[in-house]
Amino acid sequence: MNPLLSFLKTHWYLLTGRLHFPKERVGESFALEDFQEFTIFRQVIVDPPEGELPKPSALFRVRFRVANMSPEQNKYFSILPIPFFIGLPGFRSKLWMHDHVTGESQGVYHWDTLEDAQNYVNSFAMKFMNRRAVAGSIFHEVRLISEK
Repeated sequence: MNPLLSFLKTHWYLLTGRLHFPKERVGESFALEDFQEFTIFRQVIVDPPEGELPKPSALFRVRFRVANMSPEQNKYFSILPIPFFIGLPGFRSKLWMHDHVTGESQGVYHWDTLEDAQNYVNSFAMKFMNRRAVAGSIFHEVRLISEK
């Protein structure tokens, strides 16, 4: 969970063509079981290693209200920590989103394993997020992705 190693690994993904910021889902509505509706404003995907099928098996979701900045400012500010978590072990993808009704932000991450997702809870990136959130507004969950 070293930020420097994650930073270097993220740049390796970029140089080798494994890192993508697709635009297809930007503007799409997104809701989970609680039916709160968010709008996606960014997505990142890391391709699995050559010859390996994508198999993310865990989801990490975080929801919070950003302190001291507008949703538009947050969209730009949220770019800063990207190189420091994409290279973490097991990271596969993330959706950034915002609820224009409640003002809440939400991130939905996919990880290779439940352990990878649980490790993120105690990471420097999560601590950074906690400092940016309105006190008491942060909620997160880690769970297995059910096979369908």
